Amino acid sequence: MSKHLLEINHLTIHPKNNPDLLLVKDVSLKLREGKTTCIVGESGSGKSLTALAIIRLLSSQLSVSGEFLLRGENLTLVSDEVMREKRGQEIAMIFQEPMTSLNPVLSIGYQIQEAIGAHSKLDQEQMRKRTHELLSLVGIPADRAASFPDELSGGQRQRVMIAMAMSCNPTLLIADEPTTALDVTVQAQILRLLDDLKIQLNMTMLFITHDFGVVHDIADEVMVMFKGQIVEQGSVKQVLSTPQHPYTKALLNCVPDAQGKKALKPIDYEKLDKLMAAL
Repeated sequence: MSKHLLEINHLTIHPKNNPDLLLVKDVSLKLREGKTTCIVGESGSGKSLTALAIIRLLSSQLSVSGEFLLRGENLTLVSDEVMREKRGQEIAMIFQEPMTSLNPVLSIGYQIQEAIGAHSKLDQEQMRKRTHELLSLVGIPADRAASFPDELSGGQRQRVMIAMAMSCNPTLLIADEPTTALDVTVQAQILRLLDDLKIQLNMTMLFITHDFGVVHDIADEVMVMFKGQIVEQGSVKQVLSTPQHPYTKALLNCVPDAQGKKALKPIDYEKLDKLMAAL
């Protein structure tokens, strides 16, 4: 049995000016070391807020309670300086849209070197060499280091973001819907790359998505999130083959089959609320 790398206990998030509006409600989860856990749910369910809370990058307008234990260390108690060191060195995050994360007026090589320099004491030549290694690792020729973000395709930009996240060999990688804006072929390539890197670098991955197809391809374990709560969790095989919660069943009814013969059913939220109230 794998050990738990990260434990989240009783995470609750609400606006400071509206304590009754619970955006995330008493969420607890454990990430097994070396495994990929997917949080799946529709937009607004609290997935990204949970991820940002882990690395303490939430808006100052939000109130957060609960605890995050990284190998037993409570991240909610460490100083901002210590947390900055952990971001990048131990925990890295890939965001959904690389064009909003990359600086359009700086070369990708310069930006990767910035990420390396923020968490290491390498000299310029060592950082340049490491930058080329990282680009090669994610399938981009080293001579593209001088390119600017708008000179790359969407898939290449996402690979640059992965290279930046890998710069200090983190033990936990959080990927927040990193394939949403990509076409199906490029999405498959990015998923395969992330899975290969996880194995190669012995990482633990928390993958956020709204797509059960992605869950099937990459996850070991899955947690279904609805209205700020984890409503079902288990192994991928358990959740996909024998879903127990009405929301999980409703989500799976929205997924087409490979033959296109399945009749897709929109989620009836009124009926779903009644079913959940009865649980």
